[in-house]
Amino acid sequence: MYFRPFFWLTFFSLPALAILLMLGFWQLDRLAWKTALIESFNQRATAPSVVPPLPGTDLAELEFHSLKMEGQFLHDKEIYLTGRTYEGNAGFHVVTPFKTEGGQIILVNRGWVSEQYREPESRPFSVNNAPQSIQAILRLPQKKGYFVPDNEPEKGFWFTLRPDEIASHLSMREMMTEYYADAVRQGEVLTLPIAATTNIAVRNTHLNYALTWFGIALSLIGVYIAFHINAGRMGLK
Repeated sequence: MYFRPFFWLTFFSLPALAILLMLGFWQLDRLAWKTALIESFNQRATAPSVVPPLPGTDLAELEFHSLKMEGQFLHDKEIYLTGRTYEGNAGFHVVTPFKTEGGQIILVNRGWVSEQYREPESRPFSVNNAPQSIQAILRLPQKKGYFVPDNEPEKGFWFTLRPDEIASHLSMREMMTEYYADAVRQGEVLTLPIAATTNIAVRNTHLNYALTWFGIALSLIGVYIAFHINAGRMGLK
């Protein structure tokens, strides 16, 4: 077998190959990190519930933790997150301030409703002003996506759940703005609003990215070998 490498092609191909492989292995490291993070989130969601943390608490290890909240909903202050879907059906998420027995006011994403049941008058069974106990999970404020429109409070259009913006719009300075809560579905029977489950689904595409980088690296190797064979610089004697 003989091999006479073409200098300039080799000069550029070797660093490119090294970079592609580095990116692939980096994505595998990110995959392991994200997998462990998702497992941690699910463990927190199913752990024994804690009371809602006070302002100033370090929330780094509390995101997705199970909460038990005692108090009552302030239904006259609810807002609606636009563009939410459930099993392919368009609708809204109902977000309602919840006043705890300790006096905290925490936004609770109660879950999904269709356009037909957006207004409270269409679902009186879900408007309970009596004191109650709810299960929820702690969530940090959402971050606006690049292609997501800005919230338009005056028009009633909310696309991103930002407690600070909602508190300002509702003139509720006492509202907790460092986090909010997702209500957790209780039992198998679906009721409106349709609340979240405790199975945390976090997007994890690092394996796809790793396979992409490794695939490009293999393609580069294939092109490099094919060029040398066609140029008569590589073959079997």
